[in-house]
Amino acid sequence: VNDVAIEIPAALAFGTGHHGTTAGCLLALDAELKRRRPRHAIDVGTGTGILALALAKQIRRKVVAGDIDRIAVEVAAHNARINHAPHGLDLYVAPGLRHAKANRPGHFDLVFANILAGPLKPLAFAAPDGTVILSGLLAMDVAGVVSTYRHQGLYLARQSLREGWATLVMKKGGAAPRPRHLR
Repeated sequence: VNDVAIEIPAALAFGTGHHGTTAGCLLALDAELKRRRPRHAIDVGTGTGILALALAKQIRRKVVAGDIDRIAVEVAAHNARINHAPHGLDLYVAPGLRHAKANRPGHFDLVFANILAGPLKPLAFAAPDGTVILSGLLAMDVAGVVSTYRHQGLYLARQSLREGWATLVMKKGGAAPRPRHLR
């Protein structure tokens, strides 16, 4: 993202930046940061913390990041330390948004969720007034996820496909423009 160097050793959690889902999210983040600077962001299913770290380093604000896997959260904390951002992440261990740090309706103006389609759908009910970047989706999952989020007042602003994995950028409010496909 804007040439921010982040070291993420391949270890016990998902997300080194090379997988199609993570790369798709990082490209979507880069596009979003060219438009605006989010004030409050969350990375749901953070894995190694790469998405939250990339954002925290860019906006110089703490990013809430959580995972259902305690080891993944420990890996994310370690990665924050080795990337000179020990205070850049506000970490939690819980499924989805089921934690006091995450269950804050209307608070977050940017949400990342790089997890599979099944867990993505329930997150639609906590959609922010802002942008949601979703990945971890196979092409066949896109229509169902878009439909679920559309019912919560979000529209598909952009989508991309990398290595067979879709990344969706959903936005809250306003009329839905024709979706743009990123390369």
